[in-house]
Amino acid sequence: MSRPQRIEFEGAYYHVMNRGRGREDIFRSPEHFDAFLGVLSDAVQRFGLVVHAYCLMTNHYHILVSTPQGNLQRAMRHIGGVYTQHYNRLQNTDGSLFKGRYKAILIDSDEYLLHLSKYIHNNPLEAKMVESLANYRWSSYPSYIGKVKAQSWLTRAEVYDQLSGKRAKQKHYRTYVEDQNLSAEVSAFYSKQRFAQILGADDFKEMIAAQHAEPSIEVPRNDRLGVKPSIEKIVAMVAQDYNCDEASLLVVQRGRGLKNFPRKVAMYLVQRIGDCKLTEIALLQ
Repeated sequence: MSRPQRIEFEGAYYHVMNRGRGREDIFRSPEHFDAFLGVLSDAVQRFGLVVHAYCLMTNHYHILVSTPQGNLQRAMRHIGGVYTQHYNRLQNTDGSLFKGRYKAILIDSDEYLLHLSKYIHNNPLEAKMVESLANYRWSSYPSYIGKVKAQSWLTRAEVYDQLSGKRAKQKHYRTYVEDQNLSAEVSAFYSKQRFAQILGADDFKEMIAAQHAEPSIEVPRNDRLGVKPSIEKIVAMVAQDYNCDEASLLVVQRGRGLKNFPRKVAMYLVQRIGDCKLTEIALLQ
């Protein structure tokens, strides 16, 4: 059975979340939290991702984002992969970190952006991790209420603009969030064991269905791309992106302490984007 296709388009808004494999912690120290925020900042610069809110818990995370370039998969692949590298280095481990691919809920931002920021920011209180949300430092909430200086990559204007009042936005937002009562629609949506792929009114869902119809049978990767890039082209592009020699991507390095992240990226792209056979990928082995 094929997995549902991601709905991606320029200007889309998403509530993105993922958790540790086996519900294990993915953030074990301040260094882990800082590393993830650093990767998130890099994704903003590299992929044009717009971060409207976030909350990092011990074994999962929530991010409220929009994608002006329609490239959520690329951005999240970068975030998940690079943070896993940071985590493994900090813990002196290796292997996968997350339960699986991230969950991305496409949202009608006009109706739910403000409500979802409230839902995301209330997570530490719901989990009884703090008595006051203002004291939870691994969330964008302290920045929203002016307790700490906001990161340069955090965008708050759109959420603020959905408040009913136009003045004293930080104070007004604090009152709104700490009221804790979620909208009935948001509460009903997240109370289900399996979330739907879209959070929005019927007309929003109909518009998405009309503009981004999903075929009944998943289209092969190379058919969606039209032309399958060659191994040589992928290697050349990765070498250029990581500012390294193409030859270094073809060299096998053995030993636990040896790292060649660009090579891993090249091998991943050869298999996924190039859709190459194992016999072809063996050229990189």
